[in-house]
Amino acid sequence: MRVVVVGGGVAGLTVAWTLRNGPHDDPTPRRDVEVTVLEATDRVGGKLHTVELAGRAYDVGAEAWLARRPEADRLARRLGLGDDVVAPQALGARLLLGGRLVPIPPRTVFGVPTDAASVADVLSPQALARVMEEPLRERDPLLQDASVAEVLEPRFGREVVESLVEPLLGGVYAGSVDRLGVRATTPMIADAAARPGPLTPHLRAHQRRSAALDTPVFSTLVGGTGRLVTALADGIDVRTEVAAVAVEPAGDGWLVRTTDGSLEADHVVLATAAQPTAQLLAPHAPVATRALRSVPYATAVVVATAWPAEHARLPAGSGMLVPRSEGRLVKAATWSSGKWAHLDDGEVVFVRFSVGRVDDRRGLDLDDRLLAELVLAEGRELLGLVGEPADLLVRRWVDGLPQYEVGHAERVAAVRQGLPPGVHVAGALYDGVGVAPTIAGAEQVATRLRALDR
Repeated sequence: MRVVVVGGGVAGLTVAWTLRNGPHDDPTPRRDVEVTVLEATDRVGGKLHTVELAGRAYDVGAEAWLARRPEADRLARRLGLGDDVVAPQALGARLLLGGRLVPIPPRTVFGVPTDAASVADVLSPQALARVMEEPLRERDPLLQDASVAEVLEPRFGREVVESLVEPLLGGVYAGSVDRLGVRATTPMIADAAARPGPLTPHLRAHQRRSAALDTPVFSTLVGGTGRLVTALADGIDVRTEVAAVAVEPAGDGWLVRTTDGSLEADHVVLATAAQPTAQLLAPHAPVATRALRSVPYATAVVVATAWPAEHARLPAGSGMLVPRSEGRLVKAATWSSGKWAHLDDGEVVFVRFSVGRVDDRRGLDLDDRLLAELVLAEGRELLGLVGEPADLLVRRWVDGLPQYEVGHAERVAAVRQGLPPGVHVAGALYDGVGVAPTIAGAEQVATRLRALDR
């Protein structure tokens, strides 16, 4: 079997590696599968990108993955990296509310309060009254997808949505609570809303189940998440700075035309973002192409900084989330030295700032120098940072985050059902924006391809 994978991010590399080495439940190497990965840029890894900052390996893309899904941890172990998989220190993040940093309230589910007492210090009396009333109100069950705000605002009020829920969604998707679909982004809330009556009792039950899990929520790799993609690419035919420009039927297979020639394939896996995937599919799959072109993306920027320890007396915790209602340029920050023990040497403090939402381009059109100046000014004001950082790097993720807006599952279904035989898709667009769900979707594609060749 000859397979060409277009896109050398974690999805494309996982497809290629799993084709050759087998999924976790059938780890049988297959040397009779020829796999070529095409990557248009000069490096593999996509949004997993580890750089050197102040002499240390530091992530300026995805810094961790969800450990309560097994796929990423399991793949790291299979790649021989298991000893370097670590969990964050249990410090907790903070919210910027009314210009002050407060701990994220306990007893919330994705920001939704399940206990009024836990949010009494962060909400207005009117908003607190809505939280207290929610368990007493009967509601019709949710019968179709809706935005997160459409589900939560009638039950808890706008203040809860803007102050508690939006910053968490903004941190993951850089999206809008008024447009992101509840089923695709917060399935635990969608499941609760699908039942008649109030949400609070169902969310409390979800909370009890989560508390019973004896596993950390997140994991990362000592030395950076980029080690994962480096290990995946080892031994695979990966061609960087080679872009696919067209995919054409050729006999029983496909011809992939590239900027460096052409490749024949029995199967093609498109592990690229929506627009480049649509461009390649347009001549062959009109329904899938229309669905892909309807998916918006957000651009995000990471400003990674390293500070002498004496210049960075940070607040307690491991980071902050900033609601858009605060009017700040920075939407989130992580003090990585507090979050990850392997970055805490007592001499250098690493702080990572995030900028950009799908409908907020302030700062994104500025050059790196001016953007960094504005971000540092907010960091000094909010976090007490002093002077200038010892090192700084700006990394832009242009159209890096697909938006799981209302009806996203139907769009994904239209893409998959509209694919011509022999063409497959993988990536953060389909099964979840995080590293673990992206790996899961890629492994499923590879498993199906291996089954076809038996």
